[in-house]
Amino acid sequence: MSRLDRSDRERIAALFDRQLELGLHHGAQLAVYIDGDPALDLAGGATGPNGGETTSDTRHVLFSCTKPFAAVTLHALVEDGGLAYDDRVVDHWPEFAGEGTEKAEITVRQVLSHTAGLTQCELDARPDLWSDWEACVEALEAVDPVYPPGERAAYHPLTYGWLVGELVRRISGTPIEEAAAERIFDPLGMTDTGIGLRDHEPDDVATLAAFDEFDRCRDPGEGLGDYSQVAAPFNTTAVRRAVVPAATGIGTAPDMARFYACLANGGTLEGTRILSAETVEAATALEAETDADGTLGRPGRFALGFWKGGTAADPYGSLTPEYVFGHAGLGSSVGWADPELNVGFAYVTNGVREGSYEHAARVRQLADAVRTALVQ
Repeated sequence: MSRLDRSDRERIAALFDRQLELGLHHGAQLAVYIDGDPALDLAGGATGPNGGETTSDTRHVLFSCTKPFAAVTLHALVEDGGLAYDDRVVDHWPEFAGEGTEKAEITVRQVLSHTAGLTQCELDARPDLWSDWEACVEALEAVDPVYPPGERAAYHPLTYGWLVGELVRRISGTPIEEAAAERIFDPLGMTDTGIGLRDHEPDDVATLAAFDEFDRCRDPGEGLGDYSQVAAPFNTTAVRRAVVPAATGIGTAPDMARFYACLANGGTLEGTRILSAETVEAATALEAETDADGTLGRPGRFALGFWKGGTAADPYGSLTPEYVFGHAGLGSSVGWADPELNVGFAYVTNGVREGSYEHAARVRQLADAVRTALVQ
């Protein structure tokens, strides 16, 4: 029996509906697991400005919520003994850097914790190359660190995915999208989730809408800039089919909540184990902390593939415990696990809003509503 009673569910559903009524996005999904069981599964609004009804199985672009899927795939390989966190990347990917260079000292741990210093490369502005995995790998081999490895926590928006993905391919011999399906999606029954659309799948993904300047609560000069330009490539079938392990996850809130429910429960859900409890503990332990992220410029607490709670900037609630872990995706989605409350939470929308304020405000409202209901 869920610890959310009928009045709790109605109160959370009313807040979910209110955000739609206010026009914060065209459509949305909210899913929550408690003690390993589904407790909330809400969907509403439209799949785009002129779309049909958003349902629980409407697939969305997950943006950076994809990163933990890639990271957990790599953690599974560490658990198998295929590599270790303190291995150098070049030990498994020799072409990554020349011996004796600063770059050659980058470790797997630094890649996973956003301290490798490889925050950007030419691929960031070349979505036309994202469907060519070899071209992406070669670009990572050619780029030099922006910061000395291990010196500074600085978010890797896109490079993170290709770094982790190529390590997975080198260790397992399997492309990251297939390895993630084998290790995570298939075992957990996440039937609507993948990294990039497969060739046989229709492009039925919800349309992203970036909100105009006059719809925003802050100076539009802050943040990432013109969100219509940021979102536009992700409304193309070519990009949705590209394997970008940092950004082109395609999925639903119910699937993502199931993923976090498994991790909140020590890596096992309904008898299916994707990681040991010891590996989950290692993956979600704090690795790097900063008052000013070298990329985003805001406070950050990084584990190995996850953002930790406990900062004024995290999207997991207004008073998030430090042990909460998860990830957000560009102004439209967030997922997190609370191992103390045994909660897996996922919220996905198709309305791209400014990440550090408007997006955080709407997702925090819902997170607070769930957490308050459980701890009152």
